[in-house]
Amino acid sequence: MSGTPHPPVEPYETGHLDVGEGHSLYWEVCGDPDGMPAVVLHGGPGSGCSPGLRRWFDPARYRVVLFDQRNAGRSMPWAGEPTVDLSANTTPHLISDIERLREHLGIDRWLVVGGSWGVTLGLAYAQAHPERVTELVLAAITSPDRWLLRWITRDMGRVFPREWERFRDGVPAAERDGDLAAAYSRLLHDPDPAVRAKAAQDWCDWEDTHVSLAPDSEPSLSVADPAFQLAFARVVTHYWSHGCFLDDGQLLRDAHRLAGVPGLLVHGRLDVSGPLDTAWQLHRAWPDSELVVLGDSGHSGGDVRATVIDHLDRAVRD
Repeated sequence: MSGTPHPPVEPYETGHLDVGEGHSLYWEVCGDPDGMPAVVLHGGPGSGCSPGLRRWFDPARYRVVLFDQRNAGRSMPWAGEPTVDLSANTTPHLISDIERLREHLGIDRWLVVGGSWGVTLGLAYAQAHPERVTELVLAAITSPDRWLLRWITRDMGRVFPREWERFRDGVPAAERDGDLAAAYSRLLHDPDPAVRAKAAQDWCDWEDTHVSLAPDSEPSLSVADPAFQLAFARVVTHYWSHGCFLDDGQLLRDAHRLAGVPGLLVHGRLDVSGPLDTAWQLHRAWPDSELVVLGDSGHSGGDVRATVIDHLDRAVRD
């Protein structure tokens, strides 16, 4: 396995797509206009797509579509503005956006690549529109199930007790025994910019903590630009406090809809924020999937990227 990222490439086409409710999505296409269509679903939710994701694909063989999901990155309105309304940002909205973008670009079917939150969104999209998906390539398997959201925001305190107490104590005492994502969401929309900034920093500190077990893990969100921290934390807490706008257990329940759609599931054994049994249960419910467990990797890093790139290289050659 080589899995070396491809050389940097610039988009040959970009634009903004009006998807209604006042939202306009930034999108870009790079690679070969006649290549295998692929769409990348970024993580977060709320992080936006990055140039590094283009390098996962051979530009001579793929037509790669990247876009910033609602309120993220270069899409408008941006969640980092002093005030923003996130009510028209839900998983069903994002699924509809993906379909609108596919139709706008004249693509019949495409390969769907996602990591972390992009896994949840990719599965939800593929289950809603299996006829539009040639394959799913998913890394750092996540689930919107209530137990996992509680695991990340509360039960993980058993693994990182000092850091979790700091995270919990970032919200008012009266809210510390309740839904911490909802409590943070309220703080992130507080009229006082100092309150918003502190909540964003506290949330991002905790995010970096619970993905930190892999030996090569380095902080990213906790040292990010404060405006990005605010935008990111607002969208994440909006989704988590609403169960990601999906029924509890929905992705496992509807895994049968993926029959005939091949998939690669890549997961790090050191990913304590996303326990391996999430990937295992999905693999068991989806017979057309292949599960690759990496012993040296956490939520990212290690061989996760290399494994995905190697698979994408082989997929386009076969």
